[in-house]
Amino acid sequence: MKVDILSLFPDMFSGPFDSSIIKRAVGNKLVEIKIHDLRAWAKDRYKTVDDKPFGGGAGMVLKVDIIDRAVTDIKAGLGGGSKTRVVLLDAAGNRFDQQKAMDMSRLSGLIIICGHYEGVDYRVHEYLADEVISVGEFIASGGEIPAMMMVDAVVRLIPGAVGNKESVKFESFTEDKDLVEYPQYTRPGEYKGWKVPDILLSGDHKKIAVWRKQKMKRSFYLPE
Repeated sequence: MKVDILSLFPDMFSGPFDSSIIKRAVGNKLVEIKIHDLRAWAKDRYKTVDDKPFGGGAGMVLKVDIIDRAVTDIKAGLGGGSKTRVVLLDAAGNRFDQQKAMDMSRLSGLIIICGHYEGVDYRVHEYLADEVISVGEFIASGGEIPAMMMVDAVVRLIPGAVGNKESVKFESFTEDKDLVEYPQYTRPGEYKGWKVPDILLSGDHKKIAVWRKQKMKRSFYLPE
């Protein structure tokens, strides 16, 4: 899988992508991640990528022509036959969830556009992005940190990225999008009088499976 990220601040990605599961997945050639500075597609000597919004208003808007050239060039490098999706990160987009992460993990190419400033020319939504996605009902300074969250969620679902595939299979939101995983405990069995439930120490795996299923609960953010 190839992940291309368009950003005004490419240096932000150096830490999170250089450790843990993502680092191993890259090292094992399960995924290739490339961060692109959007300014590379600017034509003027000032590397201008934004402009004032038509109709007036505060802030600056990222230009459609810059993003179009960037997406076109990246797609050309991936080849015409690749299964690629272009995603724009925007607070008004569809909610990113585990099902979307699973769908994306099956792609051969993923192009992520990180918004910034006051937003992105809406023609990017209309003509360039295959999907507009939000990671939650809040406003971040830009799309960089949401992009990190998305890539982490997607990469760990690529077969071979996580050492024990059972760890991924029984995670929250996987079998049922409304449910979060059952509670987990480990040694010591008792600490400061805080005890592990007896059923988990019983060795009866059928009863443990029933207990775990009973303890799975609805996600905290879902409406009642």
